[in-house]
Amino acid sequence: MREYLLTLCVTAAVTYLLTGPVRKFAIVAGAMPEIRARDVHREPTPRLGGIAMFFGLCAGLLVADHLTNLSEVFEKSNEPRALLSGAALIWLIGVLDDKFEIDALIKLGGQMIAAGVMVVQGLTILWIPVPGFGNVALTQGQGTLLTVALVVITINAVNFVDGLDGLAAGMVCIAAAAFFMYAYRIWYSYGIEAAAPASLFAAILMGMCLGFLPHNMHPARIFMGDSGSMLIGLVLAAGAISVTGQVDPDAMRLFSGSERNTVHQMVPVYIPLLMPLTIIAIPAADLILAIVRRTWRGQSPFAADRGHLHHRLLEIGHSHSRAVLIMYFFSALIAFGALAYSVNAASMWIVLSVVFLSAIGLVLLLLPRFTPRAPRWAERFVPPRYRRRGAMAVEAEPAVVGSETDETDERVPVAAGVSGTSGVSGANGATAIGPRSRAR
Repeated sequence: MREYLLTLCVTAAVTYLLTGPVRKFAIVAGAMPEIRARDVHREPTPRLGGIAMFFGLCAGLLVADHLTNLSEVFEKSNEPRALLSGAALIWLIGVLDDKFEIDALIKLGGQMIAAGVMVVQGLTILWIPVPGFGNVALTQGQGTLLTVALVVITINAVNFVDGLDGLAAGMVCIAAAAFFMYAYRIWYSYGIEAAAPASLFAAILMGMCLGFLPHNMHPARIFMGDSGSMLIGLVLAAGAISVTGQVDPDAMRLFSGSERNTVHQMVPVYIPLLMPLTIIAIPAADLILAIVRRTWRGQSPFAADRGHLHHRLLEIGHSHSRAVLIMYFFSALIAFGALAYSVNAASMWIVLSVVFLSAIGLVLLLLPRFTPRAPRWAERFVPPRYRRRGAMAVEAEPAVVGSETDETDERVPVAAGVSGTSGVSGANGATAIGPRSRAR
């Protein structure tokens, strides 16, 4: 576990430190597209954040290759090299798209080629466990088609959800955390070495997202662009492909005890089939709805619009940060809820605690006219809107004459229903799309 944490920290540190220079490079290179009708941000923001994330991936793999235990992953498996090859190709396509806006069909072809590169180097689905039938072996053609489909779907699902500051990176980080807990348990508890690459991929993916998030939280200073969203989608899919079909029921010694206990214990065998679906459940649902919506209107499935789930959250009155948090909690609820079926009693309380806290946070965020406030000791670490003496109260202070108390600061944003810079108040006491506050 310590080597995984070290790899995660190195990946996060490299990504974080490189994002600043990459931002300056993106500005100089002109990778700052004009504001489009579907965009939420109000100022031109540089893209190409995927450059820092890719070098974070390279740093994580390099460090892991020199660690005592994780180096065995590179010796016994070619999957890390396959991931790096596919990631380099998809990253290059994303960089070109961030700069020159290449055609959607060209990007789709590049995604399929990147998946094919990984398949050629051994990162592919060989067989899948099917309930009631056991392990079903796949032919080379079937395995290739299934692998390419999973990669393309995951990449586009993550790309579609990348519409708000910090949304894609946060959701993928939550998914990677749930997937790491599953893969690490399979590797450590049952001693199945084939699950080690998936654990490594998940740890590196968390580091990439955590290192980029401080620069990408609202108001974002840089966007990851397609070079970042397609990259983390590929890494997420690679982890699912690596562990799918690698869980051997005989090696896990699951066929013991009563039939009921055996059925319950066999759940981890089928989790590889469910986990990739649950961790991208929201992005995949958004992808399907977008395709149906656009084809129903007679448009291309790749035509951009403002009908995504996060856009709808803004339209009904949620603020930018609130909409992102709602999507975070939804992702955690689905991913860790599915994970709860594959953990043992010793660690069940951790997963159930995450599920419970996610449900509570989701309920609180969806309550009408409820604005959470951080405790005083944590005010410096949260955006001004969540502080007791936040920027909203300071800007709204002229509306209340002769009062500078804490009660006024708390009362003004809710009672008045307006904010000094936010525009129209929404259904939850928050704003939808408005100009950025100078206090940020």
